[in-house]
Amino acid sequence: MKLTPKLSIIKSLLFTYSIENYDDPERELFIASKNINDEKELTELFDKLTKPEFLSYRPKERQWHIDTLRHYLNTDENFESVFYFLDTYFDDEITNNRQFMKVLLRCLEHYNLDDNASESK
Repeated sequence: MKLTPKLSIIKSLLFTYSIENYDDPERELFIASKNINDEKELTELFDKLTKPEFLSYRPKERQWHIDTLRHYLNTDENFESVFYFLDTYFDDEITNNRQFMKVLLRCLEHYNLDDNASESK
């Protein structure tokens, strides 16, 4: 059974960056040091902090996140609801929510492919 796309699961994936998640000062400094409006730096951030979280999910849950992002990126969704109540350690405001999500999607797809390839060896 395919899971229905839900924006709330994306918000939970981004909890790593929330000020409510305040147990690691080094992580907080790393997050704040990145320009989240720069694709390269955002990718570095996701590689270090989102990748381990994402890879801890079961394959079906990973696909649900990927499918959710694809679904909403194929609509006119602005992702404001994801970020509205999410106070983060980001030093800058996200200037383009959709671009942020496109980078996230690309990273998640890459992590999933890499993990699937390593499992098949």
